[in-house]
Amino acid sequence: MKRVLIGTWLTAGLAIAACTTDEMPEAADGRGLYMEYCAVCHGSEGKGDGELARSMTVAPKDLTLITVRHGDAFPRAKVLSMIDGYARSDLDGPSMPEFGELLKGDLVPLDTGDGVLTPTPRKMVALLEYLESIQATR
Repeated sequence: MKRVLIGTWLTAGLAIAACTTDEMPEAADGRGLYMEYCAVCHGSEGKGDGELARSMTVAPKDLTLITVRHGDAFPRAKVLSMIDGYARSDLDGPSMPEFGELLKGDLVPLDTGDGVLTPTPRKMVALLEYLESIQATR
């Protein structure tokens, strides 16, 4: 049992050590990704009014209100789950496309709010940082 625990901790430590932490992604890094992948539906300002919004059965969400919709706390893990497709099974109509390109590349250690550093694709973190930066406040 002790060897299993040591092996688990060693594996987790190596995974985090493999992350590139030289420069953590910032909101500015995610803006270009947002414009490339999200703006056509969610709009350039994230208000849900992109070029394709009117033709969609279910209107895209206003991404500037994520924090407001979640009790004034930005739900980092939930937003990542929506981006990578894990939490999209409950959407009606045509759902968000898969963003495989965002899952490629180097990893950075990210704390989604649980105090645990999780190796996460750099591009996903950049997009997450951007979305967090455009949140409206009450």
